Amino acid sequence: MGVIATVFLHLLLVTQVVFAVSYSQTDSHTGSGFLSSFSYEAIPDPTHGRVNYVDATKAASENLTYASGNHFILRADYKKILSPTGPGRDSVRLKSNKQYLNSVMVFSLRHMPVGCGTWPAIWTVGANWPNQGEIDILEGVNNVGPDQVTLHTSSGCTMPSSRSQTGTSLGNNCDVAVTNNAGCGVKLTDTRSYGTILNSKGGGWFAMERTNNFIKVWFWSRADTNVPSDVTSGATSVNTDGWGTPDAYFPDDSCPISEKFGWHNIIINLTFCGDWAGNVYSQSGCPGTCVDYVNNNPSAFQDAYFDFEWLKIYG
Repeated sequence: MGVIATVFLHLLLVTQVVFAVSYSQTDSHTGSGFLSSFSYEAIPDPTHGRVNYVDATKAASENLTYASGNHFILRADYKKILSPTGPGRDSVRLKSNKQYLNSVMVFSLRHMPVGCGTWPAIWTVGANWPNQGEIDILEGVNNVGPDQVTLHTSSGCTMPSSRSQTGTSLGNNCDVAVTNNAGCGVKLTDTRSYGTILNSKGGGWFAMERTNNFIKVWFWSRADTNVPSDVTSGATSVNTDGWGTPDAYFPDDSCPISEKFGWHNIIINLTFCGDWAGNVYSQSGCPGTCVDYVNNNPSAFQDAYFDFEWLKIYG
């Protein structure tokens, strides 16, 4: 092979590598931009929580969602004592108007909901669950951290027992049918990634990269001194190759990601009790029973809110 051909081939390979990890910004949401880019899902809670998801009109009237400058707040009611025979605590479930396939999402989060009985989540999901998959980016219950990142799929998606991530695998079979919907989770090791500890540090950044070959999730606290600059600035382009080892890594070794994960909407929601928070409530150091606590202690949920600085999406 001639020198020119060799140089051209080298440049071509370098270009391919760069393009494999460099993404350009396609969407940017901040403040009131969330209200125009997401829709309210006033639906019965699929996870059977003690919650009443409200529509846009009621959310506005109760101040459950609002924007001020570069703050977007999503919260639950913290004023009303609930009737045991009435609906659950008013809260919000938002769904992005757009769907996404292979992409990078970065959430700049200042504050997350905390408290006994709470079950907050930031996640993405396909229309035909679980056949088009689910990716939980930020999730936990009863203010017990750290963050748990989880995939939920149909049969035929498993993870290797050893892989390059800083988090701890909680299970390697992502099939909801054989794991009682637990999927394949990864518990982060950074205690600052969830709950009151996250909030005390001013929040942080959660990022998810999805390709046909892998799904990766990172977390950086605002107290970190080595957060990538393209993350902190919400840059117009990001290079995930410079982000280091992910907290959670799901390769396609024995999971055909392009088959198990379809077009996804982003979901941001806060529920109470239900299939997870309710089932482990007594193990979380919380008083009484979950439903009674949520019904009778509205002031306990004054800090049950998300505060987003922005959401940037890259493709």
